[in-house]
Amino acid sequence: MSDATIVMKEDIAPFARGDGVVTHLMIGKNNAETTGFTSGLTSFPPGRNAPMHFHNCDEQVTIMEGKGEVEVDGVKTALNQYDTSYIPANKPHRFNNIGDGPLVIFWIYAARDVTRTFVETGETVDHLSPGDLVT
Repeated sequence: MSDATIVMKEDIAPFARGDGVVTHLMIGKNNAETTGFTSGLTSFPPGRNAPMHFHNCDEQVTIMEGKGEVEVDGVKTALNQYDTSYIPANKPHRFNNIGDGPLVIFWIYAARDVTRTFVETGETVDHLSPGDLVT
């Protein structure tokens, strides 16, 4: 049996993803040995977004702060605080900050080993690896 994991946000090293986008990995294989999921927070400055991409696993995203937009299958849907989305594995999507302040999203991936494939280039990178950038 593994131990419980308690994480304080101030103890998490931020991962700078370019263009002012910052991610904090909350729970993952690096700090919760037996976890079956990966979760964290990403903050987007006004006007910033993630490139169109997809993952090797299902994803849930909840808006924690700000005004966002999710784009899936060419359809853009405005999102406000606590609105939530479910994106199936291998479904291209992206989140955009459409507000005047930061957009903070809480995401959960249904896997401990997560990849991101960028639609524009077809490149696949490990989640939060040096190549997992928004620029």
